[in-house]
Amino acid sequence: MPDNRIQKVLIVGGGTAGWMAAAAMAKVLKNDYCEIQLVESDSIGTVGVGEATIPQIQLFNRLLGLDENEFIRKTQGTFKLGIEFVNWGRLGDRYIHAFGEVGKDMEAIQFYHYWLKMYAEGEARDIDAYTLNSLAAKEGRFMRPVEAGNSPLSNIAYAFHFDATLYAMFLRDFAVERGVHRREGKITDVRLNPDNGFIDSVQLEDGETLEADLFIDCSGFRGLLIEEAMKTGYDDWSHWLPCDRAVAVPCEKVGPATPYTRSTAHSAGWQWRIPLQHRTGNGHVYCSQYISDDEAASTLLKNLDGEPLADPKFLKFTTGKRKKFWNKNCVALGLASGFMEPLESTSIHLVQSGIAKLMSLFPNRDFDQEDIDEYNRQAHFEFDRIRDFLIAHYCITERDDSDFWNYCRTMSIPESLQRKIDQYRKNGRIFRDSDELFNDLSWLEVMHGQGLRAKGYHPIVDTLPKEEIARRLEGIRQVIAKSVEYMPPHEQYIAENCPAEKKEMGSR
Repeated sequence: MPDNRIQKVLIVGGGTAGWMAAAAMAKVLKNDYCEIQLVESDSIGTVGVGEATIPQIQLFNRLLGLDENEFIRKTQGTFKLGIEFVNWGRLGDRYIHAFGEVGKDMEAIQFYHYWLKMYAEGEARDIDAYTLNSLAAKEGRFMRPVEAGNSPLSNIAYAFHFDATLYAMFLRDFAVERGVHRREGKITDVRLNPDNGFIDSVQLEDGETLEADLFIDCSGFRGLLIEEAMKTGYDDWSHWLPCDRAVAVPCEKVGPATPYTRSTAHSAGWQWRIPLQHRTGNGHVYCSQYISDDEAASTLLKNLDGEPLADPKFLKFTTGKRKKFWNKNCVALGLASGFMEPLESTSIHLVQSGIAKLMSLFPNRDFDQEDIDEYNRQAHFEFDRIRDFLIAHYCITERDDSDFWNYCRTMSIPESLQRKIDQYRKNGRIFRDSDELFNDLSWLEVMHGQGLRAKGYHPIVDTLPKEEIARRLEGIRQVIAKSVEYMPPHEQYIAENCPAEKKEMGSR
């Protein structure tokens, strides 16, 4: 039978998305299956601001077989237990969307239903007191999970902060060592097959033509292949996620690195703070309809921990997604596939998820449409559910101190999100829709943290006497508090396990 397998994959664009794809394909496909080439131009910069992650990145690192301590050292990384949100529900409010478990389920009912009953009656502390990651984050403590039986220390969920440029370089070395061919060059033309619209080749500035069977578009916002050449189309979500600009700047590190990301809401957007070993990453995501670029930059610079280490860098974007993520023989990853602001650190996860789906549905040269349709169905579902989670941060709010927040508080929202809000408000129920990324605990922490209060709880909770519930809640609280006391300071843990090399301290 003829060999119908993919002979060559061409990845267009480097950066985090391109080198994640190259590294994963080099690991999974290996050199003897097909040729993998990546073309990138040193003259085209990368966005390089997606430095915070969620725990799923550990799956990607394990796929590659990375040594975690080496990975952290090479990328100036720190650990992340969750995200602190400041001024989102109301000015002065703060809460933590923490990774991992909340309390301990009882009698086959989720813990938070028992907590909802007691909290409404003023007989339970806020949810943070029953959440290991929240309490540890507030106290600046961290450790990897250990074998400790039923202790919360056996199941500590965590992710990372890292320098995105160093991460791309780290993966580039990994991929090239495993046979990926890197080609420096700028693409000037994309040639489509006149009969079927598939991509035949790309032409570089120096005249060389690069052919492939499968093309991976990691060219950033412009979508060189998926959009400029193939005219795939784009779903604009700016009516739900109105921020359309960002300004980023690194600053000097001041004090110990916190084991969490911080997101602080301002009058027309929000500011991220990402602590690394050598510096702190900062950015202001904002809506240009309500604030000028100069005002946005001024707001950011006035709210830095330390002195800025570079000039502010501005980005423009339109929140949304491609109408197709996989079109014919082209798959878009990263910013080329769509963009949702980094409010919940999902950008790198969506690259990882796209790669995983592609490996699961990896084609031959027939490019079966059923597989392409399935890839797109799964990708659309994931984007749509993450979109709803991000919108919830904006619409569940009492803020009325600016035109921006008045718009967000009163805007129409997707029916799928409204249903989730209504179910929680009425009886405290939260259902995870199929395999959507964020589970019921994430939704609980955000909806409660933003000020939404459930009017009820699961009725089976009342089968336990209130005194028994109170006793169990207090027991859980004490176990978590003692577990956090056992954890070392975050900076100490890094210093003992994965300090970055001093020679890298001058990197961005």
